[in-house]
Amino acid sequence: MNAPRPADGEGRPSAPRPAGELFSLEGRTAIVTGASAGLGARFATVLAQAGATVFAAARRIDRLKELAGSDARIHPVACDVALEADRTRLTETALTTTGRIDILVNNAATSGETRAEDESPDAFTDVLGVNLTAPFHLARLTAEAPAPASGGRSIINVSSILGLVSAAPLGGASYSASKAGLIGLTRELAGQWGRSGTRVNALAPGWFRTEMTEDLFGDERSSRWVERNTLLHRGGDGHELDGALLFLASDASSYCTGQVLTVDGGWTAR
Repeated sequence: MNAPRPADGEGRPSAPRPAGELFSLEGRTAIVTGASAGLGARFATVLAQAGATVFAAARRIDRLKELAGSDARIHPVACDVALEADRTRLTETALTTTGRIDILVNNAATSGETRAEDESPDAFTDVLGVNLTAPFHLARLTAEAPAPASGGRSIINVSSILGLVSAAPLGGASYSASKAGLIGLTRELAGQWGRSGTRVNALAPGWFRTEMTEDLFGDERSSRWVERNTLLHRGGDGHELDGALLFLASDASSYCTGQVLTVDGGWTAR
């Protein structure tokens, strides 16, 4: 499964870029999964604003078309990442349209039961299929695609602080296991594919306001719990991940691979 290995010295940036262009994604192609809402929609928008042609993937095509209406560089692709055929079709669509894949953001995820004793083995397996197996397959398809003529390729796995610390008292065994596994996968793929110029990093957000956390922030008690245990004493807003995303996607992180960039308001620093 190793990506083709170039000769020593290949895959490196040819020269430093001016500071004003360091985060530019002009001419690059990106895939973002789970892009119909929340952080995924924000990720797709930010990458497009930075100049990338973005293939926004999710099951809710109506939401994707609405997102694409805001920027001509965003192309909607109906995709259920739980299905191998859909994952293959997604990468083939990007390659057929632009001839390259420079950036992959593995953002799509699902959550399981809160209490471990309420979660069946089959349900546990289903969560890992979406949150861990699908990112692995998409990363492999991306790494096996023809190498971009310039610049390196960046794979960004969206993990979570719950891949680093316990979710108690909220719980979520399958979700936490999948996000911890994604961090391990990130490091291993970075090791295997580094020589080819493919960088693999993980982004680990803390408590951000999304569809998945509506109940958390909608409840006064749990919202206070987030505030009390976060060093900045608040949850995060989606735009506060923009800089971290662009750093990992662009040449600004050309010498960064196998890392976990945690953006959590200080939650894991307690």
